[in-house]
Amino acid sequence: MNILVTGGAGYIGSHTVRLLLGRGHNVIVFDNLSRGHIESVPQNVRFEKVDMLDSGGLKAAMAKYEIDAAIHFAAFAYVGESVENPGLYYTNNVTGSINLINALKENNVGRIVFSSTCSLYGNPENVPVSETESLKPINPYAKTKFMIEHVLSDFKTSFGLKYVALRYFNAAGADFSGEIGESHQPEPHLIPIVLQTALGQREKVMVFGDDYPTADGTCIRDYIHVNDLAGAHLLALEYLDENDSAVINLGTGTGYSVKEIIGKAREITGCEIKVEIAERRAGDPASLIADNKLARSLLGWIPKYGLTEVIASAYKWHLNPNY
Repeated sequence: MNILVTGGAGYIGSHTVRLLLGRGHNVIVFDNLSRGHIESVPQNVRFEKVDMLDSGGLKAAMAKYEIDAAIHFAAFAYVGESVENPGLYYTNNVTGSINLINALKENNVGRIVFSSTCSLYGNPENVPVSETESLKPINPYAKTKFMIEHVLSDFKTSFGLKYVALRYFNAAGADFSGEIGESHQPEPHLIPIVLQTALGQREKVMVFGDDYPTADGTCIRDYIHVNDLAGAHLLALEYLDENDSAVINLGTGTGYSVKEIIGKAREITGCEIKVEIAERRAGDPASLIADNKLARSLLGWIPKYGLTEVIASAYKWHLNPNY
């Protein structure tokens, strides 16, 4: 297949590009490089520097290729930034996605896999969290994903667009080659922050609350290796060959606390990691773990990697001098 990957220079996008290439697909990457890294895009991949907000440029770039399907990663994804600057998020994420979907329609591309988020569930009443859990997005970032899922549904009705919206839990880890991995500025995610602290790039890890109703008092999250996530996107495209649209959670079904993450990182790196306990952050659920039965049944997706592989691969990436 000729597969368009938007945001293919970003974290999850670049890992997905590599997997698609390895499976023999032709890949076209669209990215404006505002937060992605051109170094993460293989040199044999066709690349267009294009912004989703430039509807004319987007359509012109798409017309160059005979695209069979799209995987849409291009979005801003910092919760705190979205609270501080919601206009940036609604414009970039929602308007950009609508521009993309319109361009797909004009070019008769009828399949798309969308990078959504478990943040749509807000503070869920039931854990593990299934797709039937009520949607209560509590920040602008999550609300943009909520809106785009509705846009996809409406375009399905209007012109038959088939889609799979993948609601990720916590993406983590890096490619086992150590050549690409997670690099954000600023870095909002726990595992990179813990490893940066282990390597002396940060003074300490701030743990926001140790009085939650969990075994050790710290928040529990479901961490998925990025290569497992990449594999799910290919399975979702293949699912759309013969099936209708779907909304699917992606998680391992196993949760780890903040203290467990820090302990595992100490074990793998052999480094001391300084910790400071701070007040809880507003809106942080005590536990977020995926019910992944639907992903298993519809996609045949079974995560291969656990926490050891997640942290060990991320550590290898952090040791890369090009990190």
